[in-house]
Amino acid sequence: MTAADGQPVNGGDTVAAVVRQWASVHPGLDTGPMEIIGRVNRCAALLQQAEDAPLRRAGLSRPEFELLGALRRTGHELTPGELARETFSSGAAVTKRLKHLTERGFVGRRGDDRDRRVAHLSLTDAGRELVDGIMPEQLAYETAVLSVLDPDAQGELAGLLGELLSRLEGRLGGLRA
Repeated sequence: MTAADGQPVNGGDTVAAVVRQWASVHPGLDTGPMEIIGRVNRCAALLQQAEDAPLRRAGLSRPEFELLGALRRTGHELTPGELARETFSSGAAVTKRLKHLTERGFVGRRGDDRDRRVAHLSLTDAGRELVDGIMPEQLAYETAVLSVLDPDAQGELAGLLGELLSRLEGRLGGLRA
């Protein structure tokens, strides 16, 4: 969002500084998209750097927890390909994470009766206990991270991001529930 003078309303963040730099070397350049996409990307990077304390204490990365969470929330076995689609991950990344999670006893594998190349994956009891134990703590952590915004602003932001995501998924493709 820009003020009447064309400057970003939130002039104190790093993206605002980048926009000001572009304005000084290329006046008239429309940096509106950068003000949105740049901020979304910067927020995502900062949130990833925070390292999710509850997950870290459990010895899990965010991508590993997303695999476990996908198995838990869907409530049924998934193939590695289905897990890749559910978590927006590459097949190679899913394979590597599954190896680690299986070795730790959180994920079980069952071969397909008709096609030995296909594996069906599910949470073990230990995996289910881990996810169910961490999820409330992780959500409390994320609530604390987002507490810099009041509840109305959080709702507005969630709605706007949901609208953007829905439209991008419609145009660019993506997982449709």
